[in-house]
Amino acid sequence: MTKAIYIATLESHSGKSLVVLGLMQLLLGKMAKVGYFRPVIDDIKSQGIDNHIKTVVSHFNLNLEPEDAYALTQSQVIDMYNDGRQGDILDLIFDKYKRLEKEFDFILVEGSDFASDGSIIEFDLNIDICKNLGIPVVLVDNAKGKILEEFAGNLESAVNSYLKRGIEILGVVANKVRPENLELVRSRLTEELQGKTTPFAVPRVKNLSHPTIAEIVEELQGEILFGGENLNNQTGSFGVGAMQLHNYLTHLRDNSLVITPGDRSDIILGALQANLSDNYPAISGIILTGGIKPEESIMKLLHGFETQVPIISVQQGTFGAANAVGNIKSKIYAESKQKIATSIALFNEHVDGELMIQRLDTYQPKGLTPRMFQYNLLQKAKKDKKHIVLPEGDDPRILEAASELATLDIADITLLGDRELIEKKAQNQGFDISRLAIINPTASENFEAYSAQFYELRKHKGVNMDMARDVMQDVSYFGTMMVYMGHADGMVSGAAHTTQHTIRPALQFIKTKPGIRVVSSVFFMCLENRVSVFGDCAINPNPTADQLAEIAISSAASSEAFGIPAKIAMLSYSSGSSGKGEDVDKVRKATEIVKQTQPHLQIEGPIQYDAAVDPLVGKSKLPDSAVAGQASVLIFPDLNTGNNTYKAVQRETGAIAIGPMLQGLNKPVNDLSRGCTVEDIFNTVIVTAIQAQKH
Repeated sequence: MTKAIYIATLESHSGKSLVVLGLMQLLLGKMAKVGYFRPVIDDIKSQGIDNHIKTVVSHFNLNLEPEDAYALTQSQVIDMYNDGRQGDILDLIFDKYKRLEKEFDFILVEGSDFASDGSIIEFDLNIDICKNLGIPVVLVDNAKGKILEEFAGNLESAVNSYLKRGIEILGVVANKVRPENLELVRSRLTEELQGKTTPFAVPRVKNLSHPTIAEIVEELQGEILFGGENLNNQTGSFGVGAMQLHNYLTHLRDNSLVITPGDRSDIILGALQANLSDNYPAISGIILTGGIKPEESIMKLLHGFETQVPIISVQQGTFGAANAVGNIKSKIYAESKQKIATSIALFNEHVDGELMIQRLDTYQPKGLTPRMFQYNLLQKAKKDKKHIVLPEGDDPRILEAASELATLDIADITLLGDRELIEKKAQNQGFDISRLAIINPTASENFEAYSAQFYELRKHKGVNMDMARDVMQDVSYFGTMMVYMGHADGMVSGAAHTTQHTIRPALQFIKTKPGIRVVSSVFFMCLENRVSVFGDCAINPNPTADQLAEIAISSAASSEAFGIPAKIAMLSYSSGSSGKGEDVDKVRKATEIVKQTQPHLQIEGPIQYDAAVDPLVGKSKLPDSAVAGQASVLIFPDLNTGNNTYKAVQRETGAIAIGPMLQGLNKPVNDLSRGCTVEDIFNTVIVTAIQAQKH
């Protein structure tokens, strides 16, 4: 049984991180526990953690200590090789790998980087590792600057070398291909490798090859004068500011890096002013050369500038600094969120990871883990992409989540608010919002039509046209009307507004589905080894027995719709027939209503939380129950209990709480907590998009 994939390359700077990131995300959606392992890493520097390991472990939140994720450093391998201890190299790698194999369902193994004096032995070493561990391989090679015949020949030779050793090749990835040559490269490799493996071609993308300001600071050992909070700014083109300002401004491009002597205050101030101007592109940073810092009066001016642009002082001369920047081989770091998102998007678009996985005889874990659940959500949302409106467009958390959603092509996003303000905030924070639509409600071409529609819907409540126009200036009402009119498929709000402010418009004119009397909510609680549905933890303070029954039925339907088989536990402070009192009687009555009206549903109640989720306790308290100890849908008797419980579970266990997802409305509108994180927003938009598919 194959439990791993090995990512190998033929040379340095192949861009195999793109394949690692893409495959890791894919695998985490299919396996309960996925590990990451590097047999050989570059020599550890002062920071003490290999950058590849730090990036993967941090971004995917793997339960893995960095020291457990590798076996040897480059220097150790070279020393052992020179001493004739090649067998010891493989023994140490094998031993370390087997330890991980016991802990994980699957392991993604990333080969060496060919970045040291020992690169001459690395090709054969990678083959030996694959052979001795019994792992199939994905080969990655860099096509940049190569002749097609030479490139295809080298790849075919590498494929043959692996096949001769009896190693299965799941696929070959030609990386950094000129976009116009993608099909040409794919066709040629298909011809060369026919019957051996499947080739894929990935285009070259500028923002993956250009360094961040942080990389430049590290490479040039620069001193940060201003803008230290934005060192992850992605650079675009760069140029030397040696000419007069009026000439230099014409050379600015998007995310330009300005390189100029430290005494050229005209270039410094002019570039900063251009960054603030709508008539010039944004700049990513300013490098001041020659070890010269601006004189005191200019520094004082810059201190009051409130600039978000990093300004760095370096010792190198102007042209030496420019050459050094041009020679930097950019890497992907844990903090490089935009690069990571771009890499995953490129992999998903150009590499058939599913085909690679299908070729493995892999272990299929039982149950639905949080990673599987989140992966399935992502795939469902992308299968039928929907349009979601986010009324709080100028909130930094909304901007970051929307940028990531757009980059991964999960949903079409519209932000509401002032365009200039939103664009400036996005620029300052380094978020790419080029794929997002922005609407200012009062300036919208639909403003009058929406106002008129609201008037028609609410005139029986005494609303006139002036009142309707006033109401429609509110982003929550405008966003809800977009959904009502079919100009958006769903809405997510609440990061900066109360729950009442978010759902009131929906209750006023989107209204509930036929036969539904209660709008309620659920949270998908992604616990360590399972996903549970909690309802209702956000909307109804003290539901009646009838309302509680309806909440249970709606929650079961939501659970099944999202791939979680529904076993309903109606929670109370007692289990079975032992408890007495008004509260437990309400739960008992609600349970009977569900059994009578929906006899196909598996339900137990009243039941305590421990008896609902712990098999041993459940068997002890309710031995004949088909739900006790196995409950997936937990219905709380009131808002006080539900809200406090979900927050306690979330905070104390580290569980991800996706929601609240509202149930019962004709079209999806979902509320966020004002303390929500970027991940909360990201997940809630995905859930809303899936709800919209079902509408």
